[in-house]
Amino acid sequence: MTDSDRHLTIVDHPLVQHKLTIMRDKDTPTAVFRQLLREISQLLAYEVTRHLPLAIKHIETPMREMDAPTLAGKKLALISILRAGNGLLDGVLELIPSARVGFVGLYRDEETLKPVQYYFKVPEGLDDRLVIVVDPMLATGNSSVAAVDLLKNAGATNIRFLCLLAAPEGIARMKEAHPDVPIVTAAVDEKLNEVGYIVPGLGDAGDRMFGTK
Repeated sequence: MTDSDRHLTIVDHPLVQHKLTIMRDKDTPTAVFRQLLREISQLLAYEVTRHLPLAIKHIETPMREMDAPTLAGKKLALISILRAGNGLLDGVLELIPSARVGFVGLYRDEETLKPVQYYFKVPEGLDDRLVIVVDPMLATGNSSVAAVDLLKNAGATNIRFLCLLAAPEGIARMKEAHPDVPIVTAAVDEKLNEVGYIVPGLGDAGDRMFGTK
């Protein structure tokens, strides 16, 4: 793991980087891409949940009684930015099955690159929960900023953003709009191209996950 600053964490674990390389390959089949996204999301989830609060619980093991750590506070909330966010969501849910789940539906206008909202359904009590927003690609940052705006308006105060790939432009946009939202990613790529896709990237994560174009 490397930190370029407190706002950004790059998870450079060898397993993460290996799986990411296979996902970048244009010849990787849809089923393999989907499975790798699930696997890599679990590895990234370890980092994004590193500082969850703990409490002490008194239990009895087969050998003796003891005081042991357990998660404290309300169940955390996982918020998927549709539709590609669901690929990350599935893996994180396997690791944290008790999490509450919400969805933000945004699509990018291909001419303006601005996000357009079409769906918003999130758990109650966001002000008392850690909220983890998941979306494979942080490209322009416009959709991510819009999603965090909506979540803050719904009461969320403790938000983290989890993505597979990020572009410098998206990181800067998020940091400007939401400096209090840490970003956890597997890699920061070179740039955006003229139509707002991450380069070298891996293409459209949603299309590659679901086999669409």
